[in-house]
Amino acid sequence: MRDMHRLIRYLAYTLEFLVLFMLQEIPGLLPPIWGVRPVLLFPAAITLALFEEDLPALFFGIGAGLLCDFGLSGLLGFHALVLGVLCFFVSHISRSFFQLNLFTACFTGVWTIALAVGAQWLFLYYFSYSQPGYAFVHHYAPKYGYTLLFLPLLYLLNRALFQALRAPDRT
Repeated sequence: MRDMHRLIRYLAYTLEFLVLFMLQEIPGLLPPIWGVRPVLLFPAAITLALFEEDLPALFFGIGAGLLCDFGLSGLLGFHALVLGVLCFFVSHISRSFFQLNLFTACFTGVWTIALAVGAQWLFLYYFSYSQPGYAFVHHYAPKYGYTLLFLPLLYLLNRALFQALRAPDRT
């Protein structure tokens, strides 16, 4: 029975990722702010990692990263690697050091999404093009800020999914 709850929860997370991917890729659905649109899969993967164990968080991070690779048309596997490692690390430290609440989720999201966007800027732009400072200030920083706006909402969604679809305790 415990495995059935886990399977249903994983299917719900997969469906969530697919819906968020479609929402972020539909042109004009999320209005651009300063010429950028948010990456909804970054906060979704990070907040999911707060609740799940290490290996499922790693695999969902890789899955979200592959969807980002397809949508953002970057190097195939780059976002999968970055999000997989970040989700594994977040899952590991959230089980050891954090008390999960909205504040710690936002704090974790701020630095992990900064690392993801910073790695994206560093490896996909800085080493390939000129004027990296201009690109960071006018494209990557607004994308980071716009993406962070969705973090509390996705935390609450993933917390609700985790609590509703976890196996009941036997006491």
